[in-house]
Parts: sequence; structure tokens; C-alpha cells
Amino acid sequence: MAPIVIRCPPGKGLAGIATIRYQFDSSFEGRLMAAINVRQLDDDVVDRLKRRASSNNRSLEGEVRHILEHAADDDMAAKRAAFLAASDRLREKTRGRRQTPAEVLIREDRDRGYRDDF
Repeated sequence: MAPIVIRCPPGKGLAGIATIRYQFDSSFEGRLMAAINVRQLDDDVVDRLKRRASSNNRSLEGEVRHILEHAADDDMAAKRAAFLAASDRLREKTRGRRQTPAEVLIREDRDRGYRDDF
């Protein structure tokens, strides 16, 4: 099966910067898989992506795939908003209460023999 190539028209979306190509791939249960070719990317950006991939024990392709999957996650904005709302509620519930500083709690744990191995 020949690849299906979609090119963005001038003035629309990724025009002149990216081409999206769909190709049948038997290793993915016979589904059409998209391949995106991004042009005009600074070498510095590629180097930073390679460092990020290395620190996450991923290939450059795997890191870019991970970034794109998370960027395309429509639920991410909703999840972030829900987290911030819960944080605000908790902050409001504990407003005015005396809080023990984290370093005091850590010292107490270490004095009891607990060690973190981060």
C-alpha cells in the first residue's frame, strides 16, 4: 500500500513546516500509522530534545512521541484545572493553621532511622 500524504495548504496550520504521512504498518495490528516530518527545526532544539530524551531513558523519537501525546491530551487542561481547584480548597481549609516546616519533619524521620534513597 502506498503512503497517503497530507500536505497543509498555504496559510493553514503547519503549511511549509510539516508533512503528515499515513502508512500501513503491520507491526501495529495492521493500522494506518501517521508519520510527521517537521522541517526548519533549530539544531539547538534538537540537541535539547536529545538531552531530554536521554534523561528520560527514551530515544529522540520516543521523547517527541511522548511530548506530542501529552500535548494532544484534551483532558490535560481539565486535569490541571481540577488539581488547582482541589489545591485551592485544601489551602482554604488549612488557612491560619500552624504548619510544621518540611525540614523539621524530615529531621524527625531521619532521627528515627528512616532514610530516603532518592
